[in-house]
Amino acid sequence: MTRTSLIAFALLAGVGQGPAAANPAVETLGTFQDWSAFAFSERGQRVCFVQTKPSASEPKNVRRGPIHVLVTHRPAENATDVVSVLMGYPLRPGSDVDVDVDGQKFRLFIDKETAWAPDSRTDTAMSEAFAKGQRATVKGVSARGTNTTDSYSLIGFSAAYAAISKACNVKR
Repeated sequence: MTRTSLIAFALLAGVGQGPAAANPAVETLGTFQDWSAFAFSERGQRVCFVQTKPSASEPKNVRRGPIHVLVTHRPAENATDVVSVLMGYPLRPGSDVDVDVDGQKFRLFIDKETAWAPDSRTDTAMSEAFAKGQRATVKGVSARGTNTTDSYSLIGFSAAYAAISKACNVKR
C-alpha cells in the first residue's frame, strides 16, 4: 500500500471524520488529547498510525477536503515515523510544504494533495520535534495559487506515539 493509499484507507475507515470503530479492520488504540492512535493489519503485517486535525486553518473561506497530519509505523517494511500531511486540496506542482514546529523548520515534498518528508532522517526529526513541541504550523500553496496556513496542537502526540510504538513493537 502506498503512502497515499494509507491515508485514503484511514480516511475511508472513518479516521478523518470520527472514530475508526466504524470499520472493524481499524483498531482504535486511544484518543490522547488532540491526537488519536490506530492500528490495522495489511497482508498479515501490523500498521500503526497517529493522526490529528488542525486547530485553526486560514483562510477560512476556502473549501478543502480532509486536513490531517499523520505519523505511521510499518515495521514489516522497516518504515517508522513516516510523516505525511494531507492538505485537503491539490497542491501547486513544483511547490513545497513548509512545517514549523516551535521554530524548527522542515520542508516537505508534495504528491497531489499530500506532503511528505524527503527522507527517513527528516521523518524521525519531525516526530521528535512533535514530541517536544507545543504547536506545528503547516503552509502550502494550492494549484489555484491560494496560500494556506494550518495550525496543529501537539498536545497528546507523545502519548499517542507511545501507543502506536507499543502496538507495532517499535523501539526508539
